[in-house]
Amino acid sequence: MEQTVVALSRALLTRHESLATAESCTGGWVAKVCTDLAGSSGWFERGLVTYSNASKQELLDVSAQTLDQYGAVSEQTVHEMVRGILHHSHAQWGLAISGIAGPDGGSASKPIGTVWIAWAGPGGWLVKRSYWFDGERDEVRWQAVETALRVLCDRLREPA
Repeated sequence: MEQTVVALSRALLTRHESLATAESCTGGWVAKVCTDLAGSSGWFERGLVTYSNASKQELLDVSAQTLDQYGAVSEQTVHEMVRGILHHSHAQWGLAISGIAGPDGGSASKPIGTVWIAWAGPGGWLVKRSYWFDGERDEVRWQAVETALRVLCDRLREPA
């Protein structure tokens, strides 16, 4: 994980760009691993933990209609979350995570381990993906953190 964060920091610093995060099920873990790296203030702009639906609405402009129609753990919600974090920050890159880490809260259509991640960046770049991670609560959360940062790092390794 540390190698991924170091590579992410180098890529963002080289581009003179920054990252903002909106997290739900990971509870700020992405922000924590990013800010564990000395000098992260040069590329990590902010991180919000928007665990409740109300916080998603108030801080990220996720619509009540989206939450009612699709739920907090959905493609539509993470799309609005990542757009919201970019709108309310000075960052060029954003990522958003919402999922069901367990041990409760799963359903037939959204079992425990279901996580949606969205990434957005310059030029309208936007990717939304659903994952199913196996394991206990912290294992699901950690896999979501690793995946979110790895995918963004891979994208930043591409030419600007």
